[in-house]
Amino acid sequence: MRLLPALAALAVAACAPGTSLPAPRAAVRPGVEVFLASPPAALRGKRIGLVTNQTGVDRAGTSTIDRLAAAPEMKLVALFSPEHGIRGAAAPGERVASGTDPRTGLPIHSLYGETRKPTPEMLRGVDALVFDIQDVGSRTYTYIYTLALTMQAAAEAHIPYVVLDRPNPIGGTVVEGNLLDTAYASFVGMYPLPVRHGMTVGELARLYNREFGIGADLTVIPAEGWRRDVWFDATGLPWVAPSPNIPRLESAVHYPGTVFYEGTNLSSGRGSDHPFEQVGAPWLRSGEVARTMNAMRLPGVRFEEVDFTPHAPGDGKYADTLVHGVRLVATDRATYRPVAASLLLLETIRRTHPGDFRWLPSHFDRLAGTDRMRKAVDAGTVRGLLREWDADAERFRRTRQPYLLYP
Repeated sequence: MRLLPALAALAVAACAPGTSLPAPRAAVRPGVEVFLASPPAALRGKRIGLVTNQTGVDRAGTSTIDRLAAAPEMKLVALFSPEHGIRGAAAPGERVASGTDPRTGLPIHSLYGETRKPTPEMLRGVDALVFDIQDVGSRTYTYIYTLALTMQAAAEAHIPYVVLDRPNPIGGTVVEGNLLDTAYASFVGMYPLPVRHGMTVGELARLYNREFGIGADLTVIPAEGWRRDVWFDATGLPWVAPSPNIPRLESAVHYPGTVFYEGTNLSSGRGSDHPFEQVGAPWLRSGEVARTMNAMRLPGVRFEEVDFTPHAPGDGKYADTLVHGVRLVATDRATYRPVAASLLLLETIRRTHPGDFRWLPSHFDRLAGTDRMRKAVDAGTVRGLLREWDADAERFRRTRQPYLLYP
């Protein structure tokens, strides 16, 4: 199954006008290609269960499903799908049913429906699990918890687990945000990771296995040629939207910060042409807010006054209603800090619109992994909290170091 040409073209269009292109570039070979060029001896002749979705593709846009199904060294026997389904079409939070893949005839076991962890019955007749999904680099993205739960299932079934690694699309150098308080653990934050962890899924798998005691028989197949300072649009890989509202790289660049607006009565841009790049509400005095934010001279970002109309946003916010908003434009990705910028913007909106702004408190706290973020916005003390989080980030840098695979 080859991608539509428009999807591959998104790799070229991923960087919006006004956004600085990253200087470092690399010709990256994804883990699936490395794996198939020389499959591990332990998997030869084995029955494989594949955890994947539409993002599992090679450089030509050919699906990992098709590549593994055609591989003579092993037998693909089952597919496992995360949130949004095997083709990535389901809305956020929408339960996904199990079924049959029409092209291969293989069973598709949904891990975002009746269960989020493979059951023993699902793993019957499976000799090894293989994971190939593109993450976006944020703690709140559910694919990295599908990774953890499928690793747990493999460990319990005493079968090998292989991660076909891919780049972190927003780079691997910056660590930003608070460590999750496990009292707020959920499927948008299971482990004490920072908001922006700067790790690939393969590196996270290594960290999970040791730091969180999963104990799987784990093999990670690194992506060849990637470096931590290389952003996705400099890899030569085709961009495939990892979910409906991350249609391009710029959405992923801002997502670690703007995702928190999901826990408020502000739109996060879902259903617009720039999801997670702009936020707003019909009552927002967007020009005033944009001017206030630009006066702060935050590094690497500009704030623009915009109007937009969400269509089928998926979160029920302001559907088909004119929204006055603020768009965040990354002018220097290397210095831009999306978590800090989004929280200072939220604090400004909260202060200037006290009669209109509302929290969805339990949802916000789950996304934040704490209630301190919400309380700091209310109190106008976000800058102090950000300084505290610098220490969290430094601690995590030390924790992650043994598990990193790329320079």
